[in-house]
Amino acid sequence: MLVLMASNQQTRPGIGALAKDTVSGRIGVVMGEVGARVQIRPVGGGIEWEALPDNVVALSAREELTARLTTRNGNSRNGL
Repeated sequence: MLVLMASNQQTRPGIGALAKDTVSGRIGVVMGEVGARVQIRPVGGGIEWEALPDNVVALSAREELTARLTTRNGNSRNGL
């Protein structure tokens, strides 16, 4: 029996994971889901935005490292 998946639900990042909105190209932290939308907050904090679940993907190893280093460098400059 062949089963087709309609979305990337199995590969979509979970709450608290870094993710990329493929439509906007923005990277953020998955905060939750409301209705048919995923809520994502910028890595350094700020106002959440919403994306369609099929447009939210896990980061590549390189993208994740870059996002984490950017956050750490920002914290260092701010004395955190």
